[in-house]
This record gives sequence, structure tokens and C-alpha cells, in this order.
Amino acid sequence: MPESVLLPASYISMAEAEPDLSTFENKSGLAEDMKFLASMPELCDVTFLVGETREPVCAVKAVLAARSRVFHKMLYQAPSPQRKKEPPPKENKLRLFLKRSSEPLLNLQNASQQPQSQQHQTLIIEEFEPDVFRQLIEYIHTGCVTLQPRTLLGVMNAADYYGLDELRKACAGFVQCCINVDTVCALLASAERYIQYKCTKSLVQKVLEFVDEHGNEVLNLGSFTLLPQHVVRLILVRDELQADEFTKFQAALMWGKKYCDNNPTTSLKDVIGNFLEYIQFHKIPANAVMQEIYPLGLVPNNILMNALAYQADPQCVDPSKLSPNRIRRQDQGRSMSVQSSLDPYGSVTTLGSSESFELASSDGKHNNSN
Repeated sequence: MPESVLLPASYISMAEAEPDLSTFENKSGLAEDMKFLASMPELCDVTFLVGETREPVCAVKAVLAARSRVFHKMLYQAPSPQRKKEPPPKENKLRLFLKRSSEPLLNLQNASQQPQSQQHQTLIIEEFEPDVFRQLIEYIHTGCVTLQPRTLLGVMNAADYYGLDELRKACAGFVQCCINVDTVCALLASAERYIQYKCTKSLVQKVLEFVDEHGNEVLNLGSFTLLPQHVVRLILVRDELQADEFTKFQAALMWGKKYCDNNPTTSLKDVIGNFLEYIQFHKIPANAVMQEIYPLGLVPNNILMNALAYQADPQCVDPSKLSPNRIRRQDQGRSMSVQSSLDPYGSVTTLGSSESFELASSDGKHNNSN
């Protein structure tokens, strides 16, 4: 039996440090090659017509199916038969002879009769916007994507919809660092498009919390005028909003002017009337009420008079006359405390408007799609 040989520890460590030359990996150009593959329609076998504009987005079915079980089911699972196929008609001898003699030609002419998995498919995608779906396809093919605040919410919901958990988690992690004064209105505006998906709830809740903490800054943004009306009301009604009442009035006025510019037949006074109940005029300094608000003629005089009287003597004015609708909605909110606790939008359940976000059944579309 040969004697065992003791090797120096330094020799052993050097041997362990040597790379395994039997395995070679070079992934440096793989992502770019796969991105090129998805960008060449002639190399792809499925085209998605996305959004209202039906923009074409090409892809490779095998790659989609391998990366997403939802795409595998969509692209490869055969539909259940609705009825039995009728037997093919009997062919006469002359037709059989012609068919056999021209078999190669017939095979070329009947290429469209190949199995579905071998054909180029065209599918319509209405759930997501073209930019969002294009980013999703890029991630599936290359394993990487550049997240952007403008499309973040759509990509997050698309990742959840198609079962791409790692991408969904990456989007959720990106939320914290992308919410700032410059992006907050864009995020809220995109929520309108994807309100029926469950990932929207958690993101909008975080955005609203940011708005609460930076109320005056957000209300002074020019992009605030681009928000839908019910989102503006949703922000103004929040008790957690850290903004002074005069800034809230100015934000409503700025939004109303922008709306009237786009809708010339609409009265500015009527538009502002939709927001008056969310503004506590008795908390606005008297000089601002008389010099900035009263001359506009947009706020009923009785509201301004009650506000000024309250400032002179709080005991002489019934608080319910200051913001009657607001107090009634707060009482409704307390009676709906259980529902409100389940609703990540908080006080939105007290709005009572047909235009407000409806979250009680907002998961319906997503759940039904799986």
C-alpha cells in the first residue's frame, strides 16, 4: 500500500483557488442577442397587437412559454373542442391520383394548415399599454429591464398578471426610491389605468402617504392639474394631508382653470364648486379670504361670511355650517370603519361619488383572468 503524502497547506489552498477550466461561461452578449432576436419580426413567431392603438410587439413563443406559465397556457394549450369534427368527404380516384402526384406542391400551398404551435400567431392584448408590454417582453427575453416611474405601475401589474414574481418584487422594491415630488403625480395618473389590479392598491397607498407628508409641495406642482378630478378630491379630502387650506384652494383653482381650458363650455364656478366641501375656509387668514378669494366670485358669500364670523368669534357660528358636507362624510366614514380599514385608500370610501376609486371589487379582473 502506498504511503500517504502530506501536502503543505499553502499548496492545498492554491489548488483550490484554481478555476475549473472544464466549465466555460460567457453571458456578456446573451442579453443583447436575445433583445435583437425579439426586435426582428422575421425571427419571431408571435405578434401581439397591444393597447387601443394596436401597436405590434413581436416575441418568440418558446421563450415566453419557458419563462411564464401564463404565456405557455395562452400560446400552447389547445382549446377544448366545442363539437365533433365532421368526417372529411370521400375523394374520387382521379383526385387521389392528382394529390399523390403533386404532393410537394400541395405541401407548400397548405403550409397554413400546419399545427398551431408551428404557425405565426397574432394576439390582441388590451389589458396593458404598448410601452408597458414592450418592457415586459424585453425582460422575458433578456432577463433585464430598465424600470421607469411612468410605466412602473403597469409593469408591476403585468408581471403579477403573467406570473413573473421576480420582476414584480423588483418593481415593489423600486417604488420606495422612485416616489418623489417630481414623479408622484405621474404615478397617481397611471393608477387610473390599472385600478382594477391588486398591485395598484399597495403602490397608490404609498404614494398617498408621500402626498400627505409633502402636501404643500405636491399641490403646487404644475402636474397636479393633469390628475383626474376624483383623484384631486381624494387628495383634498384626506385628514392626513399636511397642507394649509389656502394652498388647497389655490390647487383646486389651478386644476379648475386647466380643466376649463380643455372644456371651454364649462363654468369655472361650477368646477370649483366640486371642491369647496374639502376646504375649511375658516382656517384661511381673513386677509387672504377678502383679498384673494372673495374678488374671484367663485365661492358663495355665505361660506366666506361664516368663515370670517368664526374667526371673529368661534362661539357664534355652528361648526356644521362651516363644512356641512365634510362633517356628514366623516360621520359616514366612522360608521364604515370596518370597510375603511380594508380599503388602502382610507377616506376614499366616504366620497360617495360614482367617479371615485372602487376597491371593494377591484381584484375581479385579475382573479378572473387566471
